[in-house]
Amino acid sequence: MVRPVDIETHELALDLAEARHFSIYDALIIAAALRSACTILYSEDLQHNQRIERLTIKNPFLGQLN
Repeated sequence: MVRPVDIETHELALDLAEARHFSIYDALIIAAALRSACTILYSEDLQHNQRIERLTIKNPFLGQLN
């Protein structure tokens, strides 16, 4: 599903960035996932298994052999 990045997404991202000390770029990704009702966000840049509301961050590369 493709959704436009609207003012509500930007406002949520600003709140997340301030409250949880995310960069604005990470906060925008998280806000977009939350507004799209995602439950899992795959990212190697965020803390594995961190929960933000109903969203769980998963690092898809954990457990991979180097």
